[in-house]
Amino acid sequence: MAPRTITIVGAGQSGLQLGIGLIDAGYDVALISNRTPEQIRTGSIASSQCMFDAALGHERNLGLDLWPDAPRVEGISFAVAPPEAPGVKAISWAHRLDAPAQSIDQRVKFPALMGIFEARGGTLVFEDAGVEDLERYAETSELVLVAAGKGEIAQLFERDAERSQYAAPQRALALTYVTGMKPREEFSAVNFNVIPGVGEYFVFPALTVTGPCEIMVFEGLPGSDIDSWKGLSPQEHLENSLRILRTYLPWEAERCADVQLTDRNGVLQGRFPPTVRHPLATLPSGKTVLGMADVVVLNDPITGQGSNNASKCAAAYLAGILERGENAFDDAFKQGLFESYWEDAQHVAAWTNAMLAPPTPHAMTLLGAAQENDQIAKRFANGFDFPPDFAQWFLDEQAAEAYLGSFNTVH
Repeated sequence: MAPRTITIVGAGQSGLQLGIGLIDAGYDVALISNRTPEQIRTGSIASSQCMFDAALGHERNLGLDLWPDAPRVEGISFAVAPPEAPGVKAISWAHRLDAPAQSIDQRVKFPALMGIFEARGGTLVFEDAGVEDLERYAETSELVLVAAGKGEIAQLFERDAERSQYAAPQRALALTYVTGMKPREEFSAVNFNVIPGVGEYFVFPALTVTGPCEIMVFEGLPGSDIDSWKGLSPQEHLENSLRILRTYLPWEAERCADVQLTDRNGVLQGRFPPTVRHPLATLPSGKTVLGMADVVVLNDPITGQGSNNASKCAAAYLAGILERGENAFDDAFKQGLFESYWEDAQHVAAWTNAMLAPPTPHAMTLLGAAQENDQIAKRFANGFDFPPDFAQWFLDEQAAEAYLGSFNTVH
């Protein structure tokens, strides 16, 4: 019996991971990329991509843990820095993760995974796919998945108003990849800083094209002092990064006395509205294609879940496709495949959207209590690896009160 044919448009985290998993399971897979490995390697940074253990586990299952010696992210640090009192930490705590996280620059990772995909028998095609190309893929493949979140084909997927909380960008975003930052004492971490009414800054170790680095992530409320990135040269972008730290987060500025950009392509800025889209797009012919990862669930990076979502989406889709056996990939199946991913992703969206909103009193109480209570700090830190847990204690006021109350009960 001939192997089943699947085409995946988009050679990012989700497309590559799913493609490799399907090849390993005996499927005939074509992967469409609008960039060659060399173009990716020498191009601009694309994200901050800190992946936690559950997502890394999906890669390990496929033999894709290729960077065992890369910098590790061992914990989460959290601070609230009132803008009216620079240098003061109103809240400050840190806790180790149960298992380390890792960030591999996509310019390093994707070319390597493309090589593995081809070596294991996949077909890699380089073209900038449009709607006509999707029609062609749909003619020759039993299932077409769209894992490319931009351009003409991404517009085919309609916004789901019921599942999308925001219609406009909530943050001005900027990334700065640097070398020479003073390492964090005690253990490496995602250092997460909240500046109420201004924005957020977080930083963590990673591996980039030039070697080990630190990734600085800035999230500015629109119109704030951190919303100040447009039109800057790479060096000006770095200088603006340092200015913001000196102004609001002097303890972070102290680590940056000797930093330099990793390379001229180590900066990025932009903004987008967090959006959930309907997973099926109908082509002019009437055939449907299925979206995945950022195409269908696009979150703000404030909770660092983008690559984790992509990995978990690929794993959910892989499991569903394998379970389908020889049965048809009809629309009900495609919708069900997305819903199996949404079971997890809805919690990521809820947590991320909550972090974008002004903090609720109960959330601030919990984050403050984490200074004194190691169990709360540990639970928050490890929620980055398993976001559904936040619904059980952090997002709901009554659940938060019950959780806090549990520590005051004499057993």
